[in-house]
Amino acid sequence: MGWSFKIAEISGIPIRVHVTFFLILVLGAVQWGGITGTAEGALFGIILMVLLFTCVTLHELGHSIAARAFGIPVRDITLLPLGGVAQITKNPEKPIHELIIAAAGPLVNVVIAAVLFVAVGASMAAAMLDGQGLLPAGLNQPSLETLLFWLLAANISLVLFNLIPAFPLDGGRMLRAVLAMGLGYPRATRIASTIGQVIAIGLGLFGFLSGNFILVLIAVFVFFGAGQETAMAESKTVLRTRRVGDTYNRHAITLNIGDRVSRVVDYLLTSYQPDFAVMQGSRPIGIITRADVLRSLSEAINDAYVTEIMRRDFVKVEADRPLDEVQQIMAEHNQRVVAVYEGDHFLGLVSIEDISEAFTILSFMQRQQEARLAGAGR
Repeated sequence: MGWSFKIAEISGIPIRVHVTFFLILVLGAVQWGGITGTAEGALFGIILMVLLFTCVTLHELGHSIAARAFGIPVRDITLLPLGGVAQITKNPEKPIHELIIAAAGPLVNVVIAAVLFVAVGASMAAAMLDGQGLLPAGLNQPSLETLLFWLLAANISLVLFNLIPAFPLDGGRMLRAVLAMGLGYPRATRIASTIGQVIAIGLGLFGFLSGNFILVLIAVFVFFGAGQETAMAESKTVLRTRRVGDTYNRHAITLNIGDRVSRVVDYLLTSYQPDFAVMQGSRPIGIITRADVLRSLSEAINDAYVTEIMRRDFVKVEADRPLDEVQQIMAEHNQRVVAVYEGDHFLGLVSIEDISEAFTILSFMQRQQEARLAGAGR
């Protein structure tokens, strides 16, 4: 994710912080500084936010470790002001796996809440039922007691919020997993997404009428997230109908090991092709993209050979792979272009833009076919 930087790595998973994350630290400082009227209160608010997002990180690690247990790679975890995002590279193929992965995050918060419950004592935790809000009277000043009770309440809130059956929250993913066991993923996704968007509208209206604009932002995130998941499911269904061997450019320009960057610039200016295979005979030894050329032009004065800037490590896929699988492979390897092979024979390159174009065309063809069938049925 752009505008983020790495702060740690846990179990081989990079933990990243988005630059906007620091807004939540400012919010904590302002809130508790206002309550106490002291700098110590502001510092206490910052500490609370750091500890809260430590719990959020553990929540996302729960998802990530469960995903890796089923062989699904996790790129990283990014912390944002509204929570954390685990970059799981693909959806599980089996509904039971998605159910376990989705449940793993809230389960971590249940464990944390249980530990904190013991730490603060059952009698104090029972004060949550007094109708006095998250913090009982007397726990509005910086102290270890306040910190523990506040974190207990926060983790319980995280569990309850994430279990709302609104896609793409954890509860929504669990709902889709259960539905998919009997209905299949495409239909289950549509149902779960619709439920998620209805709930999001309700949350948004409640947040607007009550003046809780953070709740409004969350509702917007849920609404568009549900729509995006539906689009992804539909994309996967459409792309599964074509092989990657049907979409590569059969008339692509290739480069030789003796070519220089200036020649690639000429090709970029006179053609629509942005990616080039560098060939040694009939065998590709590297790939050059438009981004590689621009980076070379910004860093080097001399006209470099293409072999100096090409990417020697590139992903290879078989021509009979469905496009949806190739799209997943690109996501797993964080690559926007792959080389297509038929056995040992190199065919050409396919980029994520090529797959998007294929989806647009295939979707149009599918709609036209459905329209003709509907017209014939009248």
